[in-house]
Amino acid sequence: MSRVRIVMAGGGTGGHLYPGLAIARALVRLSPRVDPFFVGARRGIEREVLPTTEFPHALLDLHPLYRSAPWRNWRTLVGGVKSWRALSALARGDTPRGIVGTGGYAAGVALAWGRAHGVPTMLFEADSHPGLTTRVFAGGASALFLGFPEAAHRLDHADDALVVATGCPIEPPPVPRPDRAAARARWGFPADARVVLIVGGSQGARAINEAVAAWCDAGLPPDVHLIWSTGRGQADAYLMRNGERVRVQPYLAPIADAYAAADLAVARAGAMSIAELCAWEVPMILVPLPTAAQDHQTYNARTTEAGGAAVYLPQATLTAATLDSTVRGLLQDAAALERLRAGARARAFPDAATRIAHAILERLGVASA
Repeated sequence: MSRVRIVMAGGGTGGHLYPGLAIARALVRLSPRVDPFFVGARRGIEREVLPTTEFPHALLDLHPLYRSAPWRNWRTLVGGVKSWRALSALARGDTPRGIVGTGGYAAGVALAWGRAHGVPTMLFEADSHPGLTTRVFAGGASALFLGFPEAAHRLDHADDALVVATGCPIEPPPVPRPDRAAARARWGFPADARVVLIVGGSQGARAINEAVAAWCDAGLPPDVHLIWSTGRGQADAYLMRNGERVRVQPYLAPIADAYAAADLAVARAGAMSIAELCAWEVPMILVPLPTAAQDHQTYNARTTEAGGAAVYLPQATLTAATLDSTVRGLLQDAAALERLRAGARARAFPDAATRIAHAILERLGVASA
């Protein structure tokens, strides 16, 4: 049985790498003939993650565009030439059937190489405001898979391209869902507790952590319990607040029991976090990182709020007082909370990885098993 090599290109951050891993695993489940091969950057998160996976990979001398220090872009140019040659060497005798770009600077050279060599290219874009790589390569892509349907209005694409809102590839909630009371018991909370999940990503969100700490010091509402993920690098400053109604964790892995227990989440507005919260039908208060590239988290937050799944709370207005009033207002309004839950449910795509993998195989003419 001949193998079908599909290059997965993307990285720099987890938001670009982890969707690629989810898609690759779905491809292999659907067709064992598929042989995913990852291309990433030596300086991105993929240098730590890819060696721990089951997939062959190459880490290349790839660099972003240095917008704030343009004199450093010689590294981007030189690294791009080296990486182009490396891709050509890798393709000798095993030309890829297709290249799937999942965003970030680590995807650009591979997509350009594929376009120059007649290899079909496909793109996954997680955010509502497409990144530079997606915008540059959308025009010649065979397919565009979108985490937010709103992104389609910001992209130019070929008339015959497949453009579909698939959602973000995530680990879907189990079926059946974990029992909420049992999940709360595992955290040591009463079955009737009002549970708020605080999560700022693997590194944490300092502004959110500081506001939550001040909120705890001022006094939480009497029925509110917190599951608070501070981020590994910031945990030492907050672990002493662990108590009867506050559970402080550096990082939540696995996170299923936290999602299952939560009435409400306070989170950054990364596309993957929003996708997971929607899949678990958790109403959310989104506090975007204002320094995120092209302010894409603010676009995500505003889009999710407009879709009825979230309340957008700008970091500039985030204080213990605004956090307290926003949380109290939602938890005391059952109808508002249910509207947000329904909005999250409507935007949920728990099977996104499988949907994307099916479409990739169909576009490449590869039969599923």
